[in-house]
Amino acid sequence: MHDEQQLEPVKKDDRTWAMLCHLSALSGFIVPLGSVIGPLIVWLIKKMTMPIVDIHGKKALNFQITMMIAYFVCFLLKFVVIGVILLPIVAIFSFVMVIIAAVKANDGKEFDYPLSLNLIK
Repeated sequence: MHDEQQLEPVKKDDRTWAMLCHLSALSGFIVPLGSVIGPLIVWLIKKMTMPIVDIHGKKALNFQITMMIAYFVCFLLKFVVIGVILLPIVAIFSFVMVIIAAVKANDGKEFDYPLSLNLIK
C-alpha cells in the first residue's frame, strides 16, 4: 500500500475519478471488452494529473484482466460442464469486488483486489 497517499486528504474530484476507474468496468456487462476498456480510458485520461487515479486505475485494470482470463477458462471448462457452474460465480465475484473497490475509492482509500494478477505496475 502507498501510505504516503493515505496521509494527505484526497480531493473529492480525485476520489470521484478513482471511483470511476472501478465502476467503468461494469460496462463489460453490456459492451464486449468494456470491463477492460472502461478502466483503461479513465486511467489514461487522468493518471498524470491525479496520482490516486493512477493507483486505482492500475488495480482496476489488473483485476479486470484477471477476470477476463477467468472468464476464458470458464468458457473452456463449459465443455466439461464445470464452467457452467463457475461462470456465474466468477461474474458475481467480479461484480461484488468492483462495488467494494468503488466504495473504498470514493472514501479515499486503497483496495487490493483478491486473486488479482499484478500485470500493470
